[in-house]
Amino acid sequence: MAAAHEAPEFVQITRPGEVTPDLRRQLIDCWAAVANTGGAVIARSFPMPPVSARHVGPEVDRLAGELDPERGRMIVATVREAVAGWLIVRREPHPLVAHRGVVNHVMTHPRVRGHGVGAALMRRASDVARAEMGLEQLELAARGGVGLEDFYAKLGWVEIGRCPRALRVAPGDDRDEILMILTLPAPGPERSAPGPEHPHHVPERSAPGPGHPGRRPKARG
Repeated sequence: MAAAHEAPEFVQITRPGEVTPDLRRQLIDCWAAVANTGGAVIARSFPMPPVSARHVGPEVDRLAGELDPERGRMIVATVREAVAGWLIVRREPHPLVAHRGVVNHVMTHPRVRGHGVGAALMRRASDVARAEMGLEQLELAARGGVGLEDFYAKLGWVEIGRCPRALRVAPGDDRDEILMILTLPAPGPERSAPGPEHPHHVPERSAPGPGHPGRRPKARG
């Protein structure tokens, strides 16, 4: 169990080959746990929960196969070297909107909810998007009815619209799809060091690879 104020570390994955078998297993475990406890991250290929590794594995492989330093990155939060959450940051492909990006597949493992991992993960995503990918604005879509819009608003995101009853969670349970954006400030020296507004800002670790066997997130028993 994570300590109440234990700050996560981060691993940034930018190429398919950086997803090791152990990391892949933990990503699948995290996603299945989130989906099966009411999380709002349901892939199009999934059945309605409960889901298993059989359902989640191919979707993780698809996302990993699309990773590229310029077009899409996976950011993984770890606590005590175990995956605690992850997300994807993508650049919009069309040249008219290539200065914008999309954040999706945002999830934190149920065992660390309430410990600040999700907020730290979102802050790291915005830092990477601006400082490393050169993006100026991010967007996301959130499911209504579970308080996600309040969570994102506290991190500076602004609601720009809703599609009423767009998401059918179950018969008779339709939710709004909430569209939100975050304008990213130009990177500057003051954003490179931890500060009061970034209590979970910690150095990012390199992606695991052949030369770094000790940096892979470990399974939790």
